[in-house]
Amino acid sequence: MQKRLPIFYNAMLLTGVNLLLRLVFTGFQVYLSGRIGAAGIGLLQLVLSVGGLALTAGMAGIRTATMYLTAEELGKRRPENVRWVLSGCMRYSLLCSGAVAVLVCWFAPVIADRWIGESGVTGVVRMYAFFLPVNCLTGVMVGYFTGANRIGTLAAVEVAEQFCTMGLTVSLLHIFAGSDPVRACGSVVMGSGMGACFTLLCLLYLHSQEQKIPGVRISVRRRLFETAVPLALADDLKSGISTVENLMVPKRLALCQKIGDPLAAFGVVCGMVFPVLMFPMAILFGLAELLIPELARCAAAGSEKRIRYLARRSLRLAMLYGCLFCGLLFLLSGDLCLWLYDNQDAGVYLRWFALLAPMLYCDAITDVMIKGLGQQTACVRYNIITTAMDVLFLYLLLPTYGMQGYFASFLVTHMLNFGLSLRRLVKLTGKLMPLATPLFTLLATAFSIIAAGFLQNPILQGVAYVLLLGSLLYLLGVVSREDLSWVKGLIRKK
Repeated sequence: MQKRLPIFYNAMLLTGVNLLLRLVFTGFQVYLSGRIGAAGIGLLQLVLSVGGLALTAGMAGIRTATMYLTAEELGKRRPENVRWVLSGCMRYSLLCSGAVAVLVCWFAPVIADRWIGESGVTGVVRMYAFFLPVNCLTGVMVGYFTGANRIGTLAAVEVAEQFCTMGLTVSLLHIFAGSDPVRACGSVVMGSGMGACFTLLCLLYLHSQEQKIPGVRISVRRRLFETAVPLALADDLKSGISTVENLMVPKRLALCQKIGDPLAAFGVVCGMVFPVLMFPMAILFGLAELLIPELARCAAAGSEKRIRYLARRSLRLAMLYGCLFCGLLFLLSGDLCLWLYDNQDAGVYLRWFALLAPMLYCDAITDVMIKGLGQQTACVRYNIITTAMDVLFLYLLLPTYGMQGYFASFLVTHMLNFGLSLRRLVKLTGKLMPLATPLFTLLATAFSIIAAGFLQNPILQGVAYVLLLGSLLYLLGVVSREDLSWVKGLIRKK
């Protein structure tokens, strides 16, 4: 059996891959915004929101379920059962994704006309439905390779897929789309679908080359349903309300006298600000992707000490990392968005949302750790509460307060979701860190932002902020010599 690399090295591998993919994606968003404008980006976001809802419904929690069940079998030293887990997950995925694809194709005219508000994208919606089963089966195979700890193989395939997708999409945009936003949406969906076909074929071929371990056939139906159904409910609910939210936002913004072009304002925030805000998450995404199978293996093996260790280290890392980029994005927001998009409004909105980076990054890590510990039902409850509140707040606030109301709703609901998830994680693992640690970290971040803001040059602002923040965290004891020794030990495999 292939020797398993430590989680740190797999995380670094995924970090590099995801950083590359995020760079490509952000560059593509810049390219699209320059080609079809903010209003065209807004239409594309609406189409992708509906497509995302269909993908979430068709996926039905199977990607995470495959990852979790595969890691659980390996953690219990039963590798012969993994083939039956994968077989059951594939059948489940085909059934769910096929049913959703038929429904989306049948109701495509209604979705395009009444939901999106543009009847011309009916063909685009049907095209997305055609590729839906392929995307869902790809999710199953990605979950399997992650759970089986074949990170290097998966990373290589994902990089190849991204470049394949981008090449096809850009070619279609030049040949077919021109500056037409509807055709641009079709080009993006077609390029993404062909990329998913490429990935699925590659992963199926690589799986066929693996050594088959003989074993008695087992039934995974009950465990699959217990794992996938709560995840499906949570994901479907979150995606459904998120789609309703995205479709509702431009219409409610149109009632606000402060907003001249509601679709363009929506496109600026979702298509320009959020990709930049979440771009640094590529560094943490490698860790997040591995925590679910790693914690599942630890839980199956009864390694409570390692679970607590991973939870504390991961949350602490996410907090420090979020604070680092909170200040950088806040200080550089104006120049960064002018350089990327030539749009001043994007810089203003990015400055607002940059202040939420520490919470958002910690929330992402906390969420995957809860799922890795088998708390899918808790995630369902939290998503029901926060997403319902989000829609209600947006409906009430947008006509009067415009984008300020959007930000207020985003802040309150995400803060509540993070608080509930963190409370659950503490119950499962025990106390994660002293209260003084996050308090001192936030104070050091605020002081460093204010002090660096007195400088005029953006490069000097960034350098000064990083140096000030690092020095204050060390002086306040948030980062100690023990932490630095831990990092050196990881690099040296100690």
